[in-house]
Amino acid sequence: MCIRLFLCTMKDLSVYNSQTRTKEKFQPIHKDFVGLYVCGPTVYNYAHLGNCRTFVTFDVVYRYLLHLGYKVRYVRNITDVGHITTEFDEGVDRIGDQAKLEQVEPMEIVQKYTLYFHNMLQQFNTLPPSIEPTATGHIVEQIQMIETILKNGYAYEVNGSIYFDVKKFKDEHPYGEMSGRNVDELIENTRELDGQDEKRFFADFALWKKASPEHIMRWPSPWGEGFPGWHLECSAMSTKYLGETFDIHGGGMDLKFPHHESEIAQNTACCGHKPVNYWMHGNMLTVNGQKMSKSLGNSFLPHELFIGDHPLLNQGYSPMVVKFFMMQAHYRSTLDFSNEALTASEKGYKRLMEAVSKLETCNPGPTDDFQVDEFIASCYEAMNDDFNTPVLVAHLFEAVKVINSCFDKKLSLTSESISKMKTAIHSFVFDVLGLKNESTNQTEDTTEALMQLIIQLRQTAKSNKDFAASDLIRDELKKLNIQLNDSKEGTTWNYEK
Repeated sequence: MCIRLFLCTMKDLSVYNSQTRTKEKFQPIHKDFVGLYVCGPTVYNYAHLGNCRTFVTFDVVYRYLLHLGYKVRYVRNITDVGHITTEFDEGVDRIGDQAKLEQVEPMEIVQKYTLYFHNMLQQFNTLPPSIEPTATGHIVEQIQMIETILKNGYAYEVNGSIYFDVKKFKDEHPYGEMSGRNVDELIENTRELDGQDEKRFFADFALWKKASPEHIMRWPSPWGEGFPGWHLECSAMSTKYLGETFDIHGGGMDLKFPHHESEIAQNTACCGHKPVNYWMHGNMLTVNGQKMSKSLGNSFLPHELFIGDHPLLNQGYSPMVVKFFMMQAHYRSTLDFSNEALTASEKGYKRLMEAVSKLETCNPGPTDDFQVDEFIASCYEAMNDDFNTPVLVAHLFEAVKVINSCFDKKLSLTSESISKMKTAIHSFVFDVLGLKNESTNQTEDTTEALMQLIIQLRQTAKSNKDFAASDLIRDELKKLNIQLNDSKEGTTWNYEK
């Protein structure tokens, strides 16, 4: 039986909805089409491993929806306006601050860390989104949304800044429903925060901030020069590309409050109804049982993990080993990094890839000693249960035992069953989980990874105005017949002819 014949019964996907705190049967708004929005990175620094877990998670969601036959429009934004907030809108211009620190233009910071972000996700073998809009490219849409919210009476202007009126909104609509926050019970912050004296209520958040004289990134608006609030960009871009109501909105669990609660409020205030049918949130990473943080010295950047350049690491682990490790925990569960767990994942990943290779040379027998159709159905059952990758991985290792026994002629599979097994293994290992067999092209992959690391080191040297080091890297590579090509889109490399 062809795998696609399973799809008529296997489109029974259930998704855990963070807003209702229940698993719900997935029913897209439009038949055979799914609108998916995921909050992307704020590109003011290197994407850390926790960021990568979120995007690997939603890559699997995207891949599985495609596998089920849906046409998916996957929108993942780039936040290139640096206004970040704490729970109660303490504005910090991260991109502007980093630009001052590195003594470059803000858009140089954006370009540098966007390239790093894309490179990391490429190493994790994730699919690019359908659309990757930027906040700076949608200032007009954000201003238009603010004007509508003002017109509907859910915002107010103070000295050129626009704030969302949380008190008025929550008197008429639920607020804090998804995160479980009761704003009335929160104690107002006595600490003096940027703009707090302008607000009518401490929980009000900025839709538009008036730019101070020293603020670099600014745009004209009906209220004077300024820049948009952090929450607003996702509301404006998701609405533009997916409509006023769309299927799935994803992000890290840390975004529930205030970011996603603010998105819901903004969209409701603008359009008169909630924007999303299913909210999905990935959980955090820990290291040896502790929360990952720079202050504890246990925060990894992906490239540090790949080459083992960190005091807590015994060795480096390849991108596919790290990705396979991530697949062994459900996306809503905490994932704890340790050398022991990663080493075990390395062994498991190699065992899986060896079985994939063995399957290609298994000789058919006269009878079936394994129920292949039941195995395939169990894989779908796992993924249909809120994208349960650890259960899927467990089923795949059941198949590994069968493949090894078939290879050793201890078990018999007919040619039809072997064909089904090949199709199923390829679909779930490569198409759905997005793994790839690193051993088949290890030299090429290693070369590419090393070159990307060298290019990043050279870019860092240039950003730090260490042009001597930058030129040295270029010249030494040239001696090896490797040419670097700089352009507006970044740096590429090739062998000189």
